[in-house]
Amino acid sequence: MSEYATRPQKRATAGTERGAQLAVPRGKRLWDRTWPPLLAVIIALLIWQIVVLSGWRPEYVLPAPLTVGQTLVGQFGEPKFWLAVATTLNRALVGFAISVLLGSAIGIAVSRSRVLRSAIGSLITGLQTMPSIAWFPLAILLFGLSEQAIAFVVVLGAAPSIANGVVSGVDDVSPQLQRVAQVLGAKGMSMYRHVMIPAALPSYVAGLKQGWAFAWRSLMAGELLVIIASRPSLGVQLQFFREFANAPGLLSIMLVILLIGVLVDSIFSSVANGVRSRRGMGVVRL
Repeated sequence: MSEYATRPQKRATAGTERGAQLAVPRGKRLWDRTWPPLLAVIIALLIWQIVVLSGWRPEYVLPAPLTVGQTLVGQFGEPKFWLAVATTLNRALVGFAISVLLGSAIGIAVSRSRVLRSAIGSLITGLQTMPSIAWFPLAILLFGLSEQAIAFVVVLGAAPSIANGVVSGVDDVSPQLQRVAQVLGAKGMSMYRHVMIPAALPSYVAGLKQGWAFAWRSLMAGELLVIIASRPSLGVQLQFFREFANAPGLLSIMLVILLIGVLVDSIFSSVANGVRSRRGMGVVRL
C-alpha cells in the first residue's frame, strides 16, 4: 500500500526536478556542458607546450601546439585536404552501414536460435576481440590493394560489436514484459518487431557506438596499409607527412582524425541519452 501511495509523490518530485532544469537559462545549461571538455583541452595543450619547452625532443620532431594549429588552418584552404576528408568519411559511412545491416541480422538470428548461439555465439565475441589489422594480409590477398579490401576489414571490425549489442539487449529484456506480450498475442517476428527490439534499443545503440569505434580504427589502419593511387585520404596524408618528416602536418591530420571521432561519439551519446530518457532511465551527462 505504501508503495502505491508514494508513486504520485515520486512523479511530482520528478516533475519538480524537470521544472527546475527548465528554469535554468539555456546559456547556463550550455556553459555547464561546455566548460569541462574545454578545460580538458586547455590542460592537454598546456601539458603539450610544457613538454615542448622542456626540450625532450627537438621542435622539428615535436612541434608546439601553435605551430600545429597554424598548419591545420593552412590545410583548410587546400582542396586536396577536403577531398581526403570526404574519401575517408565516405569509406567509413559505407562500411559502417554494411556493418549495421549485417551485424543486426546476425544478432537477431543468434538471439532467436539456441542452436546458432551455441554454434557461433563465442565466435562473434572472438571476432570482436581480434585486432583488425590482423585481417589485412588476408584482405589484400583476396581483393588486392582496393576499396573492397578496406571495406572487408571495416565490416569485420564493426559487425561483431553490433551483433553482440543486439544479443545483449535481447537477453536483458524483462521476462515479465515477454509474458505480457505473449498473453496479448505477440509471437514470432511480431514479438521481435514490437517488443524485443524496442526493449533492446539502449543496448543496441551502445553496440552501434562501439561498432563505430571499431570501424573507425579499422579504417585508419586500412588507409595506412592499403594506399590506392589517385584516392587521397586521411591515412594517405598521414603516410605522406611521415615519409617527408613533416611533424606539424602529421600532428594536424591526427587532430582531424581525433576531432571526427569525438564528434561522431557525441552524436551517438546524444542518441543514447534520448533513448534512455524516453524510457525513464538516467541520462549520462557528458
